[in-house]
Amino acid sequence: MLVAAAVCPCPPLLVPEVAAGAAPELDAARAACTDALGVLAAARPDLLVVVGTAEESGRGPFPQGTPGTFRGFGVDLDVRLGPAGHAAPERLLPTSLAVGAWLLERTGWSDAPIEGLAVADTLEPERCAATGRQLAGRAGRVALLVMGDGSACRTLKAPGYLDERAAPFDAEAARALGAADLDALRALDPALAHELKAAGRAPWQILAGAAEDANLTGALLYEDAPYGVGYMVATWS
Repeated sequence: MLVAAAVCPCPPLLVPEVAAGAAPELDAARAACTDALGVLAAARPDLLVVVGTAEESGRGPFPQGTPGTFRGFGVDLDVRLGPAGHAAPERLLPTSLAVGAWLLERTGWSDAPIEGLAVADTLEPERCAATGRQLAGRAGRVALLVMGDGSACRTLKAPGYLDERAAPFDAEAARALGAADLDALRALDPALAHELKAAGRAPWQILAGAAEDANLTGALLYEDAPYGVGYMVATWS
């Protein structure tokens, strides 16, 4: 059963070494992520699953100990999804899960075994819900670290340029995440999310599926769009 969740953004810029001189711009987001992970630890889960999106080659489950790297972003920095496992992982973490692994390492996570799951950002809402229910049934006390960004179309300089639909989309997503509003998360339009480059839609809907019958309460810790991309941090407990 799902006992807690943390929702965090997953831009590589969250990692100070990647952001370099721009690192202070996301200090508030990093602090909120640290607080969110504290909620996960306080829930004393039996299993933590980090959920994010990936390109086709990076999708699927990732066992504890899977390595990730930020070398592709020009920095000599490697991470690992929890302690090394018994078997050597066959592939690297996708970026969304690597950022999650970095957050966990940064906060010294040692509270439960860790696994990762990466899905397509176009995963249908029904499959998201089914995936969430399956994750919630993995252990008696399951926690999720849900990695995903809002729209990438909030300003003229945003990756997706300015789209007037972006701010309302992000506002509703942030409200739903802060209120643990399952119906509102399920109602997020996958086509609109794709047009707005909102990679968090599928992970958020997986969270909604996992939280069915869990009666969790939400709190929104951070919401901003410093690079024209909607970043949100929320906790459910």
